[in-house]
Amino acid sequence: MTGKTAFETRCGFARSAVLLSNWRENPFNRWSFQNVGELVPSAPVAASGGTEPPRQELGSLLGEKVSLASGPETVASFLARSDTDALTIMKAGTIVGDWFAPHMDFGGRHIIFSISKSFTAILAGILEGEGIFDPEAPVISYVPEARGSAYGDASIRHVLDMSVSLDFEEAYLDPESAFARYRRATLWNPGGGTESLREFILTLQRLAEPHGQTFRYRSPNSDLLGMLVERASGKRLTDLLREKLWLPLGAASEASITVDMEGTARTAGGISVTPRDLARVGEMMRQGGTANGRRVVPEAWVRDTVETGGSSEAWQRGTMAFLFPEGRYRNKWYQTGAQSGAFCGIGIHGQWLYVNPKAEVVIAKMSSQPVPVDDQLDVEAAAFFEALSRMV
Repeated sequence: MTGKTAFETRCGFARSAVLLSNWRENPFNRWSFQNVGELVPSAPVAASGGTEPPRQELGSLLGEKVSLASGPETVASFLARSDTDALTIMKAGTIVGDWFAPHMDFGGRHIIFSISKSFTAILAGILEGEGIFDPEAPVISYVPEARGSAYGDASIRHVLDMSVSLDFEEAYLDPESAFARYRRATLWNPGGGTESLREFILTLQRLAEPHGQTFRYRSPNSDLLGMLVERASGKRLTDLLREKLWLPLGAASEASITVDMEGTARTAGGISVTPRDLARVGEMMRQGGTANGRRVVPEAWVRDTVETGGSSEAWQRGTMAFLFPEGRYRNKWYQTGAQSGAFCGIGIHGQWLYVNPKAEVVIAKMSSQPVPVDDQLDVEAAAFFEALSRMV
């Protein structure tokens, strides 16, 4: 027989076509972003096992129009144009709508890439509240072997706010770059297994500029943050995620995170969760750090992260000010500077966790955009979320 398999019929390609060398490329990413554990070693993060409420259709909202810089566009059209795999919207703590592309099932997990950074910072905030983690301490007070690297004279605050003067570029598409070597160390690219993530990070060097002056988006900072919270707590990152965040949050589904050859968690980008559970993290932040009637993270830490903290000067000196002209960056979260008080976590290929306090709205968007970074589409997405928040 020469008929297509069920996999080929649904996805348009054979499972055997998805490789470690192409899993982040279109069209394979439409499947691989939901099944990262089949390609990269991953560790589970157990949930409480609660029942997930039924799927809620967006219904007529899909036909409503939003005004973007490119002109009026329906919600459905923007979701398709931005390669959306899943969307969940919450209003005042209640799920008001879900949307899934044909290639993604309700309840499925999806990698959130750099929103993983925001999750890891929450753990740091929790440990700070417990008195066992000092964000103003030198990195070497927890990781002494970082002496001699770019982090040898950096503080944890520099790491949290992406203001380490790090000589490293996020060259996602350059196979000969230091970023490609970084990806090999995380086992995300072929050729890994000879250098661990920890070993790679400790080779990074600094620029001449002092730390703290310029926002520089550098993912290794956030993998180092994972190591810092492990050292402070004496626990593995996966255990911390389960104990400190996933169970108190009331997450309904198991999460996972990719790990390297030593079992080090890829806290800069390796977490996979369901859209509903991603939205629950946003709702917890909207509620000032509480979920299900219990405190998860200190209120003061949340307020500092999403309202008052962060350097606008450092943000303006960085390369992302075009996205949020009045924005700031604090504890791995973006403050948009909008009148709505909106803040968000963002990941490559179109992952968003958008929180609008004024409208009491949380939006989780998971995507499989063909390229890692699309600046114009990111600007449109931010405007889309602001408009959508006013509509629900």
